[in-house]
Amino acid sequence: MKVRKAVIPVAGLGTRFLPASKAIPKEMLTVVDRPTIQYIVEEVVASGIEEVILVTSAGKSAIENHFDYNFELDTFLEQKRKHGLAEEVRHISNLIDVVSVRQKKPLGLGHAIWMARNVVGNEPFLVLLGDDLVQAETPCCKQMLDLFEELQTPIVAIQRVPQEETHQYGIVEGQAVRDRLTKVNRLIEKPAPGTSDSNMAIIGRYLLTPEIFDLLEKTTPGHGGEIQLTDALMALSNKNGMYAYEFEGTRYDAGDKLGYLKAIVAFASCHKTLGPAFRRYIKEMAATL
Repeated sequence: MKVRKAVIPVAGLGTRFLPASKAIPKEMLTVVDRPTIQYIVEEVVASGIEEVILVTSAGKSAIENHFDYNFELDTFLEQKRKHGLAEEVRHISNLIDVVSVRQKKPLGLGHAIWMARNVVGNEPFLVLLGDDLVQAETPCCKQMLDLFEELQTPIVAIQRVPQEETHQYGIVEGQAVRDRLTKVNRLIEKPAPGTSDSNMAIIGRYLLTPEIFDLLEKTTPGHGGEIQLTDALMALSNKNGMYAYEFEGTRYDAGDKLGYLKAIVAFASCHKTLGPAFRRYIKEMAATL
């Protein structure tokens, strides 16, 4: 079955980015010349997805507005003969069909995804976290979609992390099937040090089947009173099987201050107009350190 929809949960408070995220949604913080959420949506579009479902909360209207058409701004830019900027702004509103659903209470990532059930319907779908940016020759989502065509089974994207950092992630344990592909045996949410030998960490890309919604509805709240996605993923794996895919590319945690700075450097370095001058500047800066 073709995957047509992607769910992007953006309801979180962004506490890791306070005080910047007090008035601005963390997803709207810019990396070079566009907000992080736009990079996420552009990856979806480049992968062939037809519809994006934003799971929002109070105070996140700026994200929805960013992908909407702004007649006043368009008219102003055209009157000032800033045709290039006008075209770029129109391009954003024409990227893809965007639907929003509201998560009224902060009950966790699992609950946020469950809120999209009526819009997703009975079909497989992607989930992308709004602060995980991936630089890759082939978009990470496209890599997963191509694999899903073969496997027709849920897939989580993973990367290998230092063993001392595994307690910060959901961790996959399983058997290697072939290069970059692992059959999932167990998923552990932020394991205590020494409780798992695996360093395969789940990052913010999932390809799920609609059975996940019933499983999320039955999932009892875990740490912090939140419905943990990892618990439902484990139940889905036991029911239908699941694979973990070590994607090709580099992931940046743009929801972390240091990861955000790394993302800015990485994306600025390859920017089509700013890149050459920025790379020269970085070399000059490095020489003074």
